[in-house]
Amino acid sequence: MDAPIGHASDSGHAVPAPAWPPGIAAAVAALADDPHHPTGLPAPFYTDDAMLAFERDTVLATGWTALAFGADVPEAGDLFPVDLAGLPLLLVRGRDGELRVFHNVCRHRGMKLVAEPGNAGRVIKCPYHAWCYGLDGRLSATPHIGGPGVNVCEGFDAGNFGLMPVRSGVWHDTVFVNLDGKAPPLAEALAPLKARWAAFEDATLVTEDGFGFGFDLATNWKLPIENYLESYHLPTIHPGLNRFSRLEDHYNIAGPGGIAGQGSTVCRPPMDEQGRRLPTLEGLPDEWLEKAEYVAVFPNVMFGIHRDHLYSVIATPVAPGRTTERARIYCYSPDGLSDDLKALRRQTVEIWRGIFAEDVIPVEGMQAGRHSAAFDGGALTPVMDAPTRHYHVWLARALTGR
Repeated sequence: MDAPIGHASDSGHAVPAPAWPPGIAAAVAALADDPHHPTGLPAPFYTDDAMLAFERDTVLATGWTALAFGADVPEAGDLFPVDLAGLPLLLVRGRDGELRVFHNVCRHRGMKLVAEPGNAGRVIKCPYHAWCYGLDGRLSATPHIGGPGVNVCEGFDAGNFGLMPVRSGVWHDTVFVNLDGKAPPLAEALAPLKARWAAFEDATLVTEDGFGFGFDLATNWKLPIENYLESYHLPTIHPGLNRFSRLEDHYNIAGPGGIAGQGSTVCRPPMDEQGRRLPTLEGLPDEWLEKAEYVAVFPNVMFGIHRDHLYSVIATPVAPGRTTERARIYCYSPDGLSDDLKALRRQTVEIWRGIFAEDVIPVEGMQAGRHSAAFDGGALTPVMDAPTRHYHVWLARALTGR
């Protein structure tokens, strides 16, 4: 029996019906209705500005979308801005240690508050008229609002003009946001993966600056996810990796719910010249000593889990044909961040940077191909493309509010 496929609109609220051309509407409806549908989303979902805007208001808004990492704001006062398909958002680490997400816009004249990562100290100051906000989002100062030198104004209640909060949650240091505030709890959305990776649920994750990588990709945000879901391309795109973790060593993961990906029964953690590895998670069941899994949590984040490290890679849409990809790698023990293992950490980064760099060719090539009238959604084959089809069905249901 096929696993049930969850979708981003499980909150049950209405999603506006799009005014799509009949052919596109029929293709999306066919995917939403049939988990075995043989073709994927039509090309406009990868190339059209209006489609990306619609995705932002449905797929990216009604569920839990990955935005950044807790490690991006490690200290009180740290700020980290992210534009999600044109929507300016802001991560803030409060003096109470809490991580909060706000809309990155001043409540006065709509000025974008923060353009670059940094530390605000105790207040976030608008660069336009110097309105100031506390790290908890409360409006704390309105210089000259009542005239020169008069910082209060009769009839203006500062309590009504704090920064607009965005519902957020964190799992394995990845920060998720639910833009419409109506989705089920994050733990519920992640339940299938939390159960699958129960052995890692309580792991203490540690990282450091530079323990990661990133790419600016000339592709639609969905294509890095689709590429990640399948091992079919391993022999052609990753021949080096395929020599020790072969195609036949891999298995599909397609659900339940909004997860899919692949696993490998052969996992060989990096080793330095002295034969040392990053520390293995204590108490890990034997089955995890030889295998690894690579799972995407829909809509836009890719996790890789191994006996000695975990990574998270977020695909953030910038434009229909442009995506930023940011990765963070984590050890399970502070010992993994010791000076003695610094070269091994660099080696681990370079291994994964190299593998993801090899994937730039297919994800940008698929984007180029979607500008052809000959592309009609492609073929989603029953075996090797099963995780990708699971994703497309999930997307179709999110797009149509089913």
